[in-house]
Amino acid sequence: MGAKAKKALKKNMKKISASAASSQLPLPQTPTPKPSADFLPLEGGPARKAPVTTTPLETKATVLYIGRIPHGFYETEIKDFFSQFGTVKRVRVARNKKTGKSKHFGFIQFEDPEVAEIAAGAMNNYLLMESMLKVNVIPPEHVKPNLWKGFKCNYKPVDWVQIERKQHNKDRTLEEHRKMLQKVLKKDQKRRKRIEAAGIQYECPELVGDTQPVPKRIKFSED
Repeated sequence: MGAKAKKALKKNMKKISASAASSQLPLPQTPTPKPSADFLPLEGGPARKAPVTTTPLETKATVLYIGRIPHGFYETEIKDFFSQFGTVKRVRVARNKKTGKSKHFGFIQFEDPEVAEIAAGAMNNYLLMESMLKVNVIPPEHVKPNLWKGFKCNYKPVDWVQIERKQHNKDRTLEEHRKMLQKVLKKDQKRRKRIEAAGIQYECPELVGDTQPVPKRIKFSED
């Protein structure tokens, strides 16, 4: 086959393919589905969709914060009072580590989250013993792991008067008594200097007795 015959064959093939492409019909387009209407208006018009209502998630919080706790309303009283709503698992009142006195806030835990929600709504801003309680639900992610550490311990305040009494009345040796007397003299000298620095004309009374008085009880060493 010569070159002219090849060119002619190519032209014929192009014409045949062009005619075949023009003869093909376009594919039918599928209509997009319209959103289904929940209800139709009575007097015509476009269909309307019902509003979507989102149901709130169930809370699993069982711990409540109680603020402004009055004096005399402590762990036993709180548990007895809040037991009217449901079963109380744990109660803790924040206390001073040194004196054992209440800090007027605490925490309470119920077994049922619904009971905790009801108790918080009922007791918030509740007037009790001339004090307005503040009760709020604490989310589980905000509850610290050491919140209930030692909540079962019955805290006994430190009797500092008894400790000072024992310290004052303990048996001392002559050397310990001499050191105690030196401290008393140093305090007296500092007091005199402060009075003079303030410009106050005052004659401080002298210490009565010997500089080394005999103590009431002296603990002698065996040597």
